[in-house]
Amino acid sequence: QVNLVESGGGSVQSGGSLRLSCVVSGYTYSRYCMGWFRQAPGKEREGVAVIDSDGSTNYADSVKGRVTISQDNAKSAVYLQMDSLKPEDTAMYYCAAVTIAACNIRSDFRYWGQGTQVTVSS
Repeated sequence: QVNLVESGGGSVQSGGSLRLSCVVSGYTYSRYCMGWFRQAPGKEREGVAVIDSDGSTNYADSVKGRVTISQDNAKSAVYLQMDSLKPEDTAMYYCAAVTIAACNIRSDFRYWGQGTQVTVSS
């Protein structure tokens, strides 16, 4: 059973930073994509950033230059470093995984975590 657990969310002021972490267990595939998605109240879920097993990344235009996705295979973890946060970044952030070789933020992901809340105040 694949399990994804996010952490690192919180409340920050505009311009601040947060680092989200996602630890994955029960996932044994060598080829995969990992991603971070977010959903704000009243809005559809949107892709933020994804990374594949080769380290290739894809970012939403709204976060380019402010967000970095990375992974630590030894720890079975994926991270989302978010800098220069804006109030519009406020959302529930979800970690997700899928067994495909390449992906982008519009790919369909199969496995999902429970989410971690990020709140940015102005």
